[in-house]
Amino acid sequence: MSDTEQGAAGDKRKKSKFPDFVPPTKIAYASDTKGGTTLHLRRCTLTLLGPDGRAIKEYSFEKEEVSVGAMSDNDVVVKDQTASRYHAKIVQESSGYVLVDLRSTNGSFVNKVRIREAFLTPGTTIAIGQTRFRFNAQEEQVAIVPSSADRCGDIIGGNAGMRQLYSIIEKIAPTATTIVIEGETGTGKEVVAQSVHKLSPRAKGPIIIFDCGAVPPNLIESELFGHEKGSFTGAVMTRQGLFEMADGGTLFLDELGELPIDLQPKLLRVLENREVRRVGSSKSTKVDVRIIAATNRNLEDEVKAGNFRQDLFYRLSVVRVRLPALRERTDDIGLLVSHFLEHQRYNRTPSGEKRSRGISPAALQVLQRYNWPGNVRELVNVIERAVSFCEDGIIEPQDLPEHLLSAQPMQVTPYQPPMTDPDSTVGTGVSLASEAPRPPADLVSGEVTFKDAKEKWVSAFERDYIISLLKRHDGNISHAARESDIDRKYFRKLMKKYDIDAAIGKEA
Repeated sequence: MSDTEQGAAGDKRKKSKFPDFVPPTKIAYASDTKGGTTLHLRRCTLTLLGPDGRAIKEYSFEKEEVSVGAMSDNDVVVKDQTASRYHAKIVQESSGYVLVDLRSTNGSFVNKVRIREAFLTPGTTIAIGQTRFRFNAQEEQVAIVPSSADRCGDIIGGNAGMRQLYSIIEKIAPTATTIVIEGETGTGKEVVAQSVHKLSPRAKGPIIIFDCGAVPPNLIESELFGHEKGSFTGAVMTRQGLFEMADGGTLFLDELGELPIDLQPKLLRVLENREVRRVGSSKSTKVDVRIIAATNRNLEDEVKAGNFRQDLFYRLSVVRVRLPALRERTDDIGLLVSHFLEHQRYNRTPSGEKRSRGISPAALQVLQRYNWPGNVRELVNVIERAVSFCEDGIIEPQDLPEHLLSAQPMQVTPYQPPMTDPDSTVGTGVSLASEAPRPPADLVSGEVTFKDAKEKWVSAFERDYIISLLKRHDGNISHAARESDIDRKYFRKLMKKYDIDAAIGKEA
């Protein structure tokens, strides 16, 4: 158990052993009268047994896969001449743990029966060569109590939904659990991934970030898995893929919903086997990588629409957390603005002094009544603009963009934890409601499917947003992409998608 888990005050814990089944790691909301959120952590132990059956050493794992063999890079190293270099592995599946023999010379045995694959139950005896282990598995239930802190790692916010997210991050960061972060564009999903990495045992390893929507589909396979020299036109040298570069660390797959469906089986294979094969190579390379993925799409809807593989969805969705939109936590805006003014470079003069010392209550009220379709990313851009307009060291309403000043006040309901089936795997959904912009009547008339209506509304927003940025920057793509915090290549991709002229920022 990690120090974070041992020291968490107020956590209600319950450890129980199951004869045949240990539930997978997941987040669930309790359906009792008290409500609340429970994190179910699954872990397994291997106890090395001596010739007399006494316990010699215990290994504890929260990993999805545990390797056993004679080589030093195995999770459990067996110092036994009868053990193969990579003898067997224990795989965590949704229905339990499975022991898989890796074509070892002398075989793997479960309760003295030689197996190729076998489900493991608590108390089972495993023999690897002449070395014996006792297998055990247990579930730890941790009641999630919102943290008292107003930040976690690089994440800023004291809202109740954010503080609940902090508690979950503190529990799952020390594990090797795969995480999917859901949330709208600009909410800070990459910041959450960075924070999870910094709080994990992999903090000294690399964190590699890959935006699935910013790379042409024909290059994604090479980017992720690498390629050999001459494997395709333009492959003038051998190149490592991002999985190999992230070995021993974390790979953050941003905008996972944009991954082409023909590449999804290859990603699934890497996740299951923990080995990659470069394009044009016949040799596989083992990798030890934690996967954190993010998406602004509803992957369940994408699965139903046939755009995302169901098996990959379930493989990735070990723990799913939802990052609330900024309009759902407007009480955090003051804290965020103070953080930006303290740490962002745009608020410093060449001599290092602050350009703006703070924000007036009237200006803060304007920020809190705005809907923030671009979320925290948009707030950063608004504050940068305000700093450049600010004259007396305090940001006033006149320093803010006109569209914020004319915004209608939002109606926000008090925070209430969602109530769902306790066996369902869900995220850290926040039920703060606000009055969001309404789509045109023809899209909500019922004559258009949900998927088509959503795509048309999102497309309309993307088109108007790109045109507005280009007009503001006189058609300068680099400046527009920088303000929107969008990769320049992806910005061009959006321009091409909506047939927008780069020079004048108008429809061609």
